[in-house]
Amino acid sequence: MRLSKLAFLAAVCSGAVISNNLARTAWGQAPNSAANGVSQVSYCDCGIPDCGCEMTTPSCGCEGGCDGSCGNSGGEVEYCNDGCGSGLFDTGCGDRCGDGCDLGDPFELLGECCGFHMGGWVQLGYHNKALPAFNTYPDHYQLQQAWLFAEKTLDTSNGFDFGGRMDYIYGTDGPNTQAFGTDPDGWDNPWDNGGQYGHAIPQLYGEVGYGDLSVKFGHFFTIIGYEVVGATGNFFYSHAYTFNFSEPFTHTGALLTYNMTDDIDLFGGYTMGWDSGFEDNGDAFIGGSSVQLTDDISITSTLVGGRFGDANGSGERGIMSSTVAQIQLTQKLAYVFQSDLLDTENAIGETVRDTFGINQYLIRSFGDCVQIGGRFEWWQVQADSQGFYGSGAPAGLNTIASGDYDIYALTLGMNVKPHANVTIRPEIRWDWVEGSTDNLAIADFSLLEDNSDKQTTFGIDTIITF
Repeated sequence: MRLSKLAFLAAVCSGAVISNNLARTAWGQAPNSAANGVSQVSYCDCGIPDCGCEMTTPSCGCEGGCDGSCGNSGGEVEYCNDGCGSGLFDTGCGDRCGDGCDLGDPFELLGECCGFHMGGWVQLGYHNKALPAFNTYPDHYQLQQAWLFAEKTLDTSNGFDFGGRMDYIYGTDGPNTQAFGTDPDGWDNPWDNGGQYGHAIPQLYGEVGYGDLSVKFGHFFTIIGYEVVGATGNFFYSHAYTFNFSEPFTHTGALLTYNMTDDIDLFGGYTMGWDSGFEDNGDAFIGGSSVQLTDDISITSTLVGGRFGDANGSGERGIMSSTVAQIQLTQKLAYVFQSDLLDTENAIGETVRDTFGINQYLIRSFGDCVQIGGRFEWWQVQADSQGFYGSGAPAGLNTIASGDYDIYALTLGMNVKPHANVTIRPEIRWDWVEGSTDNLAIADFSLLEDNSDKQTTFGIDTIITF
């Protein structure tokens, strides 16, 4: 969370106002992602000479067994139609009970060998209006992420093992994931290139493990929240306010993971504050749990507490917690509910940041090639949250601020995969602000373009993996 960008919360000052990366890696990356659970319906294989109608998966049944509609007459194999032809591109078990989309295996430039893996992606995007979270460079077709990674996967199935990972990013998203918590110093904080572009190394860590225990140490992405920095880990092109303003991006420290059972993972560790490189920015505990309640329901609860921003002199301390519930409603429909709470104060007890947010996602899959989804967010900020004030805000504004400030955002989007290595994500987003936008200006921040209290934004990006 970049404090200089978070000045928008200064509006509050006037009183008008989903190793384990948990649910934070979602839609295409995480093993526990709700999206990955939206599986394609299989087909009924009736190609047995004696006309034995056989199910390949429990979801695709041939009711009534072998009848006249499932035969091998004339030497031609026919398939059972079990009513699966309801998807966008479904062909009704003509060749399989699915969407008629066979992407095949993605191309990998370097691939994996003996546990070592290298790869990356390129994200090119356009949005017609500026948003305060990541997409701050409007009306430009831009390189947002040129991403490279190299990793050694940890495998403790045979006892002790070691691993690690390094990530590098360049683009307009680069400055957003630098170690800006120790601004102007820091690990990669000065690596800007022009007004909008920059470099970052958001992860550089080692990992050791034995059996059900593993420890990650170094500079790594947070386990807090649901959305992630990497474009391949999110369904939507744009980001939620909670992700950008209420959650850390990276930590430096150590994180232990204990696979208590097949369904329960526990986490705990120590970090040097928020968004720091290898410089001290505080002392904080980070931990939580991930529980697979049923085959279709998982809940991940994480928190970070302690001192978050010593490097900037604020002495900020407090707690931030996030709970993410992922529910597979049907084979092709997934729902995600997230709640975030942030409450911090400075050394003399004044409120630095006090926010609460609820995000909801609903994703419908039409096989491997097409998904559509919606996200609705409510984000509330207490007016005396002086940590979000801009540099031009009047002194002592927090002492007269009262009440709260509410921001809402509705996003509708689509993921289209014309190729196994290509994803196109168009979306339309509506943002509106409950409160006086004049107070935003007094607080030295314009939340939406032209200090408006509502905005409609169109965006589209293309992700090419390799």
